[in-house]
Amino acid sequence: MTTEVLRPARLGPADVVRVGAVGLRTRPLRAFLSALGIAIGIAAMVAVVGISSSSRADLDRALAALGTNLLTVSPGSSLTGGQSQLPSTAEKMVSRIEGVQSVSAVGRTADAKVYRTDRIPEAQTNGIAVYAARTSLRATVGAELASGTWLNGATGRYPATVLGATAAARLGIGHASPDTRVLVGDSWFTVVGILQPVPLTPELDTATLVGWPVAESELGFDGHATKVYTRSADAAVTSVRSVLGATANPEAPSEVQVSRPSDALAAQQAAGEAFTGLLLGLGAVALLVGGVGVANTMVISVLERRAEIGLRRSLGATRGQIRTQFLAESLLLSALGGAAGALLGLAVTTGYALYQGWPAVVPPWAPAGGIAATLVIGGLAGLYPAIRAARLSPTEALATP
Repeated sequence: MTTEVLRPARLGPADVVRVGAVGLRTRPLRAFLSALGIAIGIAAMVAVVGISSSSRADLDRALAALGTNLLTVSPGSSLTGGQSQLPSTAEKMVSRIEGVQSVSAVGRTADAKVYRTDRIPEAQTNGIAVYAARTSLRATVGAELASGTWLNGATGRYPATVLGATAAARLGIGHASPDTRVLVGDSWFTVVGILQPVPLTPELDTATLVGWPVAESELGFDGHATKVYTRSADAAVTSVRSVLGATANPEAPSEVQVSRPSDALAAQQAAGEAFTGLLLGLGAVALLVGGVGVANTMVISVLERRAEIGLRRSLGATRGQIRTQFLAESLLLSALGGAAGALLGLAVTTGYALYQGWPAVVPPWAPAGGIAATLVIGGLAGLYPAIRAARLSPTEALATP
């Protein structure tokens, strides 16, 4: 006579999911609130990564359009602490450097102010600077016109001006026309053009640009450039930068400042990435709080379902099956929250990027890593309640009122 050993039935993957979903279906509000905590944490992390990536993509697009080969030369401080001055031959000397493709310049007129009308108080200058500009400036710095035309050989000799984007807004001028005039110094200048914002040269956004000849004849300009702009071949940028200061002012190269405007944008992006790290930390805290909520839900679920546990044990369910049931419930709860959070983060990133005019970029690892993190947190959060449920004996569980 042989004795047949009874073995408990195995739960297939579909059975595990179905049994684990029982607690979620019977307590939907509690499950929703617990999953919401997970969703908020994942949405915050995905949105932060997505918005940061979209901003970086927009910067890369802008640099690709504007170029990283723009270098500028400006006077620094003299040995006595005063403001130095570039020689009048600086532009010609810089243009002779091997690798330099184009050169242009602006010169600040110290005393001239800009007003919309002659009835505005003298102190209300709106922070608008007046610059004499070479006709080659727009092509060299990559500026685009929002309205009107750029200065040329003819208009540069007469009282005509091109306004930067911010300067035009402060003066309340929406478009250029022959009938639109502004008071520059003591003379009326016709607004022939308005520039779009120039990211690499933000000083032009708040500027009123006039021709070099008219600045000397009407505004008392001394003819010395206050900033020289150069475009170089990409391969020659480093070599040009190393000799630019000494070439622009051979007598006092230490009194010259050389800069690369694209470096400022890169530094701005680096600062944004540091802030992104802080936001990611806050998202991780929110995710941890969500995990605590899941653990709390599962512990309460075990306490409330002791009778169910006892009944299942008395009908032959093993401790492993009970443990699997509650662990699966915790993982399902976390997975639902993680998936909802990933979708919400994608929606927030896309909406914000469209609002800012950026390309919407979300690295694939962000939502995938977020969901994986929720499963880890869900597993850890549900491990203790699952073990506790599995340790309940059938008699103890069924005796619970």
